Amino acid sequence: MYLILALIFIVIVAALCWFDDSLPKQYRRRVCMGRRWKQAFPAAKKQDMRRFLTDFTLAFAFDEKDKLQFAPTDKILDIYRALYPKKWMPDSLEIETLAEDMAVKYQVKLEGIWYDDLTLGELYLATQPGKSAVALGHCQLSK
Repeated sequence: MYLILALIFIVIVAALCWFDDSLPKQYRRRVCMGRRWKQAFPAAKKQDMRRFLTDFTLAFAFDEKDKLQFAPTDKILDIYRALYPKKWMPDSLEIETLAEDMAVKYQVKLEGIWYDDLTLGELYLATQPGKSAVALGHCQLSK
């Protein structure tokens, strides 16, 4: 009897662990992107980049430990579409949450800089003091 209960418990825990990760596969398989962030923004403080990435991952309801799975060249809309590959799938208002968080925490109006190919690096740059949305333009980050 105890063996059967233990087996059921193990199966349930394994299933929860298997299906718990909401991070899309193409990002989950990556190595740490911290080096890419430092290359893209050599003068930036590591803790500032990590705080920004934490804010992004929380807005998208990803686990905070996955924040360095994203590169500065990743397009926000591509990440969103990886979560919701079918147009009919209801979302959890990730873009809206991100927009609200950016406005409150960084005084950045996402709608003022948004275009479909907006990258995380461009959004990060917009959060930095002295970077206006007009000056930001559509910066090119090397891949």
